Amino acid sequence: MENLIQTLAIYAIPVIFAITLHEAAHGYVARHFGDPTAWQLGRITLNPVKHVDPVGTLLVPALLLFFTKGAFLFGWAKPVPVDFGRLRKPKQDMLWVAAAGPGANLFMAFAWALVLKLAVLMPDNAYSLPLAEMARAGITVNGVLMLLNLLPIPPLDGGRIAVSLLPHPIAWKFARIEPYGFVILLALMFLGGLELILTPLMRTFLFFIKNLFSL
Repeated sequence: MENLIQTLAIYAIPVIFAITLHEAAHGYVARHFGDPTAWQLGRITLNPVKHVDPVGTLLVPALLLFFTKGAFLFGWAKPVPVDFGRLRKPKQDMLWVAAAGPGANLFMAFAWALVLKLAVLMPDNAYSLPLAEMARAGITVNGVLMLLNLLPIPPLDGGRIAVSLLPHPIAWKFARIEPYGFVILLALMFLGGLELILTPLMRTFLFFIKNLFSL
């Protein structure tokens, strides 16, 4: 139980901000390209309370941390509403709106890497080890969420990016997968396919971070 509490304490801040800032980024970029829906609803904010889904942001990640001992994380926030029809160039702009979430996770992974670098370089004290562990968690959480969301499965961000890039007739047919996307994702997760896909990608990502920041 003590180990679980320590793990939750280390992962809580990285998980909450990784998920909520991901959603806020979608709303911010959508407003930039002409859709103010998220802004009008107060969803373009750094306040995590506005984005937290009790099940997806708190319960599911906590259970996965407990049962997988941090080996696998999955979660979601309340989706930021985007009216793609209000974008100035809906098909083209969809790419940037969708990419904003994974882009925010990449930025946060870099930020946590800098925190880890600082924690490693500072003299040993009561805060250096917990800070380093939280930074490692932040890198991992944001890496997983970025790569997961880039999978080309609508309604994941990667699926919307694919719809934006594909020729219109193919994109329209591909977009029809969206109602079944979450079922496909859950099937991949429970059958082990998701881990099979993400594990080598995460290893490559962590290798990239390690070398970029000389960790």
